[in-house]
Amino acid sequence: MNNENKIILDLCGGTGSWSKPYKDNGYDVRLITLPDNDVFNYIPPENVYGILAAPTCTMFSLARTTAKTPRDFNEGMLLVKRCLEIIWQCRINNKLKFWALENPRGYLRQFLGIPHLTFCANDYGDNYKKPTDLWGYFNIPKKNYRELKNYSYKKNHFNFYRSNKLPDNYKLPDNWNKSAALSSMTSSYFANAFYKANK
Repeated sequence: MNNENKIILDLCGGTGSWSKPYKDNGYDVRLITLPDNDVFNYIPPENVYGILAAPTCTMFSLARTTAKTPRDFNEGMLLVKRCLEIIWQCRINNKLKFWALENPRGYLRQFLGIPHLTFCANDYGDNYKKPTDLWGYFNIPKKNYRELKNYSYKKNHFNFYRSNKLPDNYKLPDNWNKSAALSSMTSSYFANAFYKANK
C-alpha cells in the first residue's frame, strides 16, 4: 500500500515515538515540536490524513509539587488549545481519518472531560504502567495485557529509562533534560497498537 501521500501531523511530539510506526510504514510524518518547529507558528497543509497531539503535561500533572512551582492552568491550556485549533482547522477543511490528543492522567480531564481511552503501557505489553488519557476520534487499539508481578514503580521506570534511548537526531528543548524527554516518550508497544488500529 502506498502511504507517501498520507500526511500525519505529530504535534508536540518530542522524540516522535508515537508517530514512528507511521514513519516506518512510509507515511508523510511531520513532527511539529520544539525547538525547531513551534505549533503556535504552524500552518497545517491541506489534506491531512491523521493527527497525533501530545501537549506538555507540566501544568496538569498530578505529580507537580505546587508549593515551589504553582500551577498555571491558563499557560497549560494555551498549548492544548493550539493543538485543538489545528485539529479543528484540518477537520473543517478535510475529512480526518483520525485524531488523538494525549496526556498523562491528571487535571486536563477537568477541562476536556472524560477521555475516549485511558490506558497503561502494560495494557499493550510494555513493562511499566503510566496511566495515560486519550481524547479524540480514533479506533481503540487492541490490548495485549502484560501482568506485572511484584510491580515497583521506581524499579520498572528505571528499567524503562535504561532500555530506551533518545533518537540520534533529537534536540532537547530549552529547560528540558534527558530524563524529562525519556519520560515523555510514548511506549513503542502502544504506538504500534495504535498504528495497527488507525492506518
